[in-house]
Amino acid sequence: MRHEFSEVLNDLVDYFLVGDVLLLKHFKEQHGLSDDVASEFTTNDSGDNAVLEGVVIPLAGIENHPYTVIFTVDDETPELLKTGSRLQHRRSGYVLRVEHRSIMLYTWRILERFNDETVNALLARYREPGRPVIEIENGWYEVDILGGEVPRNGWFEPAFEFVLKRTDEPQDASHVDIGYSFAIDSSSDRAN
Repeated sequence: MRHEFSEVLNDLVDYFLVGDVLLLKHFKEQHGLSDDVASEFTTNDSGDNAVLEGVVIPLAGIENHPYTVIFTVDDETPELLKTGSRLQHRRSGYVLRVEHRSIMLYTWRILERFNDETVNALLARYREPGRPVIEIENGWYEVDILGGEVPRNGWFEPAFEFVLKRTDEPQDASHVDIGYSFAIDSSSDRAN
């Protein structure tokens, strides 16, 4: 199954984050982190631990473009691996844990003031159509991240695709490079 979202923006910060946002809220409470989770993630090892525990996947180097965001589940051929797409990044070894039947792509700004009020406001916004959130079974997932351009409406559009495969047990994410830059070389070419 494939879920596709268009015109997704980075909120003027060069990061996207993917995960179960309520699990991140639980992680924050469990580890006694302040509401400024952004500072916590950049000044101590809590960000690394969140990645290792499958709570969040950070994507750095996200330039200010409107993106197509795709979640691909269940062995379907990824859109960025199809003929006509332009693959620029392919990274594997990421893991996600889902405990609240959904994952979403969100921006770094939510981490700057991460409390009940802002999380509830984010969840309310994501109930609107077209927001990059999918319902998915609880459990552990291996995640491959693809980045590049996909042909849409006669043009090539910058895109990220998250290929999710369910696993029976937690996987080891200790070898992923969380500082890897996912910058997309965006072209203004017409798609044939």
